[in-house]
Amino acid sequence: MHAISSGGGHAVHHGPKKPFYAQLYFQVLFGVIVGAALGHFAPDLAIHFKPLGDAFIKIVKMMIVPVVFCTIVIGIATVGANQSIGRTLLKAMILFYILTIIALVVGLVAVESIRPGTGMHIAPSSIDPREAARYAASARPLDFIDVLLHIIPTSFFTPFAEGEVLPVLFIAIITGFGLRKAGAAGASFLNGLQSFSTALFAAFGFLMKLAPLGAFGAIAFIIARNGLASIGNLGLLIVTFYLASMFFVFVVLAVLAALHGINILKLLRYFREELLVVLGTSSTEPVLPAVLFKLEKLGCAPSSVGLTLPLGYSFNLDGTAIYLTLASVFLAQALDIELTQWQIISMIFVMLLTSKGAAGVTGSGFAALVATLAAMPNTVPVAAVVLIAGIDRFMSEARALTSLCSNCVACVVVAIWEGACDRVTLQRELNEGYMSEPELAPASTPAE
Repeated sequence: MHAISSGGGHAVHHGPKKPFYAQLYFQVLFGVIVGAALGHFAPDLAIHFKPLGDAFIKIVKMMIVPVVFCTIVIGIATVGANQSIGRTLLKAMILFYILTIIALVVGLVAVESIRPGTGMHIAPSSIDPREAARYAASARPLDFIDVLLHIIPTSFFTPFAEGEVLPVLFIAIITGFGLRKAGAAGASFLNGLQSFSTALFAAFGFLMKLAPLGAFGAIAFIIARNGLASIGNLGLLIVTFYLASMFFVFVVLAVLAALHGINILKLLRYFREELLVVLGTSSTEPVLPAVLFKLEKLGCAPSSVGLTLPLGYSFNLDGTAIYLTLASVFLAQALDIELTQWQIISMIFVMLLTSKGAAGVTGSGFAALVATLAAMPNTVPVAAVVLIAGIDRFMSEARALTSLCSNCVACVVVAIWEGACDRVTLQRELNEGYMSEPELAPASTPAE
């Protein structure tokens, strides 16, 4: 088990600090800058580097399901008697929904204060009917029961083949409790799973060395395909969204972290490599295994973060929540539609559901927006999303970054609530502020 305690678990081998140019975060940042420059100045050449970004995301995503499965199963199977799995899940879900409600309100206040859509006076009849039909057709009716039933897979191995995190979470919880019930009879399987988990983290550390190339290819294609000029007069919407996201991270999350003795700037510095990868790929999924490992290294018990983080990837997408209220009201402003207070409140309740269906995949926030408007046909027409489709990619980075920051803070806070966080290790790691190398190969200790 990747035990986390001051007396054992992860061996801390920082060694001499590498020069800045050899650090992964600098290499990823360099890849993002070079990719953006190439996409802007040589777009015809830049689009050919798209496979680099696609390949990196596919390579890393193939590791997510086994990493999540191993982490959760081992965490539940070895959890101490003083910890309750159900209590951890309940506290995590309560915190997720509180943060989501705050994020929705932050987006609403930002768009109502700055009003980026006021004065555009776009007539609904001016929207391309073919584009409108395409988005309207893609809007599926909201069915919360279907979402819940989808968590239960058709077979044990189906979610492993399809790479779906929530069904894997369901299977892992059942398997973990099964191992606890099996006792000594399941020890051999548990020991094998622990060895396999160590190998997975070591392999993932090797794959993360490809992050600079992946970020370079992804950002080069995004800039080449969309072009900075496509921002145009919708730039104020983008600025409003980024300001709202920054407020949520540096005020809301900072206050939550400070109440638990955590410096938000130190925490973000600790996850700088992962944040830069998300910036380049516009997706949080490629960094899930790395974030799991780093949370454990911060002193959070695997039994806590193994449950909280994968759950947060589907139920704590605060960047998407900010985007939903902000984009919906922006479209109403652009179309000169006056939304009543009851309509806005109703939209927020609907968004509490639609925001949970947008997993950390690029563009899923836009799909959640379509689903929200489709669920409320008497507010803003679904076809109106065509107005912001061209600039959505410029906001997807902020959506993903905000959601990742929120999940990192939430996981540490829940671990603290559960007494499953070594506060000495937490402060030491945050104060040091770096890892010698993101090898992600934990020093395993046998389960006690």
